[in-house]
Amino acid sequence: MGKSAAICPTLVQKMHQYQIVGRAQPTKKQPEPKIYRMKLFAKNKVIARSKFWYFMKKLTKAKKTGGELLAMNEIRDAKPMVAKQYGVWFRYQSRTDTHNMYKEFRDVTLTGAVGQLIQEMAGRHRALPESIQIIDTTILKEDECKRAHVRQLLPKNLKYPQINRVKPILPSIRRTFYCKKK
Repeated sequence: MGKSAAICPTLVQKMHQYQIVGRAQPTKKQPEPKIYRMKLFAKNKVIARSKFWYFMKKLTKAKKTGGELLAMNEIRDAKPMVAKQYGVWFRYQSRTDTHNMYKEFRDVTLTGAVGQLIQEMAGRHRALPESIQIIDTTILKEDECKRAHVRQLLPKNLKYPQINRVKPILPSIRRTFYCKKK
């Protein structure tokens, strides 16, 4: 067997979307407890499960020790090769207070847009990924976009000019060091 191709770590998706279904364990008082389903963004399954139980503890009296997971699966985009506009509503904890925000991103996947959100919040607001709670996400139509940095990429006749184009040098006259006398 030969060597397998090494995957560049910059190309690996950093965020994943998980759907987790769980409930509190059945007891004599509550033989059929209410079932909760959450869609969460996390780097891996372990962090997704931890976030699920964090929110379950806030919603109900169920903790990880007194609850059970019924299902856990990763959600992937249907068309990951088509660029779309995403709107993200989220809450984050700063050093002083809790803030609600809305941001728009253009990406090929929802998880890519959430990855952009986390990077931008870390850069602009020094927010830690653990302090960001995503409330809602949606795919926006072109006329629904509000932010200028997303709207500038929407025209169909968008062109990217080549700046500072260097002409190739023929191999017969190419040299490592080249000196031009004035």
